[in-house]
Amino acid sequence: MACCVASLLLVRDWLAECATAVIQKIPVVLDMAESTLSDSCWNQPPILSIGERRAGVRDTRPTEFDKGVLDAKTFDAIETDPLFDSINHTVTHAGQSVLYRSLSRPAPNPALVQEKQEALRELKSNSGLREALQHFIEAMVPGERSLYQLLYGTFTGGIAIDNSRGGKDEMEFSGYGYHQFIDGTDFAVDLVETVRTLPQPQSTYLRSLFDAIIDFGNSRTYALMRGPIYLVEGKFKTREEKPRYLPVARFTPSMIKPLPIVLMVAIVGAILYFFQNMLASFGISYLGYGILVLAVPVVPVLLIAIAASDRDSVIYPLRKLFRQSPDLARALDILGMIDEILSFHRYSLAFGGKMVLPEIVEGEQHSLSVNEARNPLLARTHPDYVPNDILLDDAGRLLVITGPNSGGKTAYCKTVAQIQLLGQIGCYVPATAAHMVLAERIFYQVPEPGRLDEGMGRFGQELKRTREIFFNSTARSLVVLDELSEGTTFEEKMELSEYVLAGFYKLGASTLLVTHNHELCERLQEKGIGRYLQGEFLPHGPTYRLIPGVSRVSHADRVAAALGFSKEDVEKHLATRRT
Repeated sequence: MACCVASLLLVRDWLAECATAVIQKIPVVLDMAESTLSDSCWNQPPILSIGERRAGVRDTRPTEFDKGVLDAKTFDAIETDPLFDSINHTVTHAGQSVLYRSLSRPAPNPALVQEKQEALRELKSNSGLREALQHFIEAMVPGERSLYQLLYGTFTGGIAIDNSRGGKDEMEFSGYGYHQFIDGTDFAVDLVETVRTLPQPQSTYLRSLFDAIIDFGNSRTYALMRGPIYLVEGKFKTREEKPRYLPVARFTPSMIKPLPIVLMVAIVGAILYFFQNMLASFGISYLGYGILVLAVPVVPVLLIAIAASDRDSVIYPLRKLFRQSPDLARALDILGMIDEILSFHRYSLAFGGKMVLPEIVEGEQHSLSVNEARNPLLARTHPDYVPNDILLDDAGRLLVITGPNSGGKTAYCKTVAQIQLLGQIGCYVPATAAHMVLAERIFYQVPEPGRLDEGMGRFGQELKRTREIFFNSTARSLVVLDELSEGTTFEEKMELSEYVLAGFYKLGASTLLVTHNHELCERLQEKGIGRYLQGEFLPHGPTYRLIPGVSRVSHADRVAAALGFSKEDVEKHLATRRT
């Protein structure tokens, strides 16, 4: 028995050396299948992580160092996270990640947006294609989960079923990863084979996505995932790559290996035969059966050694190769893009009310025209939401909004930014008609009293943000300034606001200003700059409609009364305290 154990230990050490050699020699092959999709689709970071952890859905949110369409402050100010939750009807992790990436990092590419709109129109008119794609996406969900388990799971070993241990780490599994390897690689095969059987779309966008998946089926990564996989001189080879007539080891994702088992049986049989015949003459006829009894426990030890070698020398290195494969990353992106388009369609049905695809026009300056625009967040839960028109054009490049508090000014500005963002990713918008020029940058400035730099008060902080926006804006930018220069004196505020707004006007950016300062409006009107809207108030309260004009009242008493803090409320409280 000791000899057998020693032999197994030698085998284990040899297998460990082989594993090290394989890991060192694995070539990281980065085959790029040609795709008919525009290169702009692939300028974004892939949703497949090359690290040890699966990327989260919201990992692509802008940082303070990003210079994309949205910066981090605007992303938060226009409530992009709640907007994602509102429009998200995806079913796959890839779909959620792609949709979130589209919102956080929209690309100002008119051709791409128009192609996505064309695909949405085809889905709306072709119920057969739409239903087939929905079934396809839903069928991919279990396989996608298995793929992530293969790519990012930890396999703890032991003779057990490859199930999750149910602990804190959802990616920790018993066994050696065979189950995850089979199901995870089957996902790639199912993805390609199912697309080949789907009805062929006519829209350029969907057809390009289909073609890109078919191209993935021609990649080396796909060949390795489809199998078989051969080990030749410490390297992984596909069926096409291995020497044609050279007998080489083939990886079998199972603990039960025919060749080692046959060799084990042959060795035990030979030992039994030897001892049974040689020692029978000495009257020790039952020694062989004793050896057999002692050899039985060696079998599971051998199986564990084989499985551990497979995990460390094959499964782990292969999954690293898969994680680093741009082909697989692109295939998952495409799955997410299909799911995203279906999500847009489902969102238009679930929202309620009129939804349209904006007409995308090209221009040297940003413009936005929307009829009966409703807020994508508020209107979904408030069927009686009051719509407003939006018009940002050459004549109204500077739009100044005045009026009392609680009249809908901020909601209007967020509606403008959110509709621009939805239209820019190819999605439906809540309106009766819309057309837009895609924005190179979208900026939204709000007061940040809680974020003051050292040695800089509120005014300095606001001015710093305004400066940042101005020097990064272009004629194709959309800028929203919710109050301006609030942390300074009236005269300084007037002078500063006047030259800043004139600067944005000369720059050509579409600029919205929310203000209570009607004196500033009068100065700008004297210069012939801007279009002016005010919140409409009736005797019973605000209508939440914006009408032409400049408001010269604040209705602060109305707001205070609604909050229970009017003059009468204060005097009543004081009278109560005296008694």
